[in-house]
Amino acid sequence: MNTLKLAAPLLLFSLATGNAQANGIDFRLSSKSAEFTFLTQSSSFGYGGADIGYSVFVNEADDIMGAASVLVSGSSAGDVRALHFGVGAKLYAGVLDQVADGNGGALAIGGQVRYVFPAPTPLAILGEAFFAPSVVSLADFEGVREYRVALELEVTPSARAYAGYRFLEVKVNNGAEIELDDRAHAGVRFSF
Repeated sequence: MNTLKLAAPLLLFSLATGNAQANGIDFRLSSKSAEFTFLTQSSSFGYGGADIGYSVFVNEADDIMGAASVLVSGSSAGDVRALHFGVGAKLYAGVLDQVADGNGGALAIGGQVRYVFPAPTPLAILGEAFFAPSVVSLADFEGVREYRVALELEVTPSARAYAGYRFLEVKVNNGAEIELDDRAHAGVRFSF
């Protein structure tokens, strides 16, 4: 499959998020992978808007995965203002070099939970998960699973450092389950 055909869903996704404003960048490294994410916000989703991210992931096996995500998040209606929930969708498109039939995409749904510990130095724990079954997968992809946990430290009001673990797996047409990422990582997030 042509790489340009894989980029088409990402382009449509970006056009649908027209009122986006620049918000920040996120850079994540592990011993065998790297991911760069451009973060924006849009006021056209829901009551408080949405966080939008465009990312590119590469690993040591020369697999490339692009993603576009929309996450609507906020505090719950209860008394715990330090607890934040988010729900959203993530569109994946990738070229997997590990297998012959490894070009495709998928639309996943998922969520995020983040708790900020009450302390003088802001420290937070984050968990997120996204899942795409075969019915919403394209071309050679038969599904995507992604899970992530991280411990974040706010270095300044506009910069966060974090350490965590992520599992990212793609199931392809031939039945193989390709693990793109299954290790600890460190990262930084800058807001502007």
